[in-house]
Amino acid sequence: MKTIILATAALALGAGAAFADGHAKTIRMGTEGAYPPYNFLNDSGEVDGFEREVGDELCARAELTCEWVTNEWDSIIPNLTSGNYDTIIAGMSITDERDEVIDFTQNYIPPEESRYVALSEDADLGGVIASQTSTIQAGYIAESDATLLEFATADELIAAVKNGEADAVFFQGSFLEPIVANDPELMFVGEPVALGGGVGMGLRESDTELKDKFNAAITSMKEDGSLNTAIKKWFGDEATVFE
Repeated sequence: MKTIILATAALALGAGAAFADGHAKTIRMGTEGAYPPYNFLNDSGEVDGFEREVGDELCARAELTCEWVTNEWDSIIPNLTSGNYDTIIAGMSITDERDEVIDFTQNYIPPEESRYVALSEDADLGGVIASQTSTIQAGYIAESDATLLEFATADELIAAVKNGEADAVFFQGSFLEPIVANDPELMFVGEPVALGGGVGMGLRESDTELKDKFNAAITSMKEDGSLNTAIKKWFGDEATVFE
């Protein structure tokens, strides 16, 4: 089986950037630019982070010319489907609901736990819980007995707890861990919750050739261990990696 996977990857990667019309195409990589360490804008105003590093490597392995564009999270799927860019690479978890609208590559981050963060151990997790709009965490809270308080960006979540708007935050553990580690007022509370099928690249359902190219590139990064190396670099040695 391993030999078959590698052979398939090599075949797809060797196809290069020639699409059906016979011409190379610049692939526009859509990201939020406001979700460290997944993606953020550095001091030069350029897209940076784990997904910039991995995305550039995937484009190189697939022999694609790529450029990066940013888009606000709450409209990131509509702007993909309308053609403003060709992929979403923005910490987006693979879910059945999203898969009805767009297509996904295989995951480039394994499924991870979502966590609650609050100012005290006795925080009311059935009270007001802050999460980012249009995320699987927000959907989880919306279906619970708690009251969901949604924000457009992840950066606003911690502020909501600190100013008393929310009793706790519920979001991706890898995003919250460095924040908690560097803020003595914050702590993890409650039990972790496993959601989603990992993080993948979003594409239009019609872009099957592009999906195949990126899938082959992701497979090659998994096979040679470079994807796990990048995950540990950006998320720490304790991060969940591919076996």
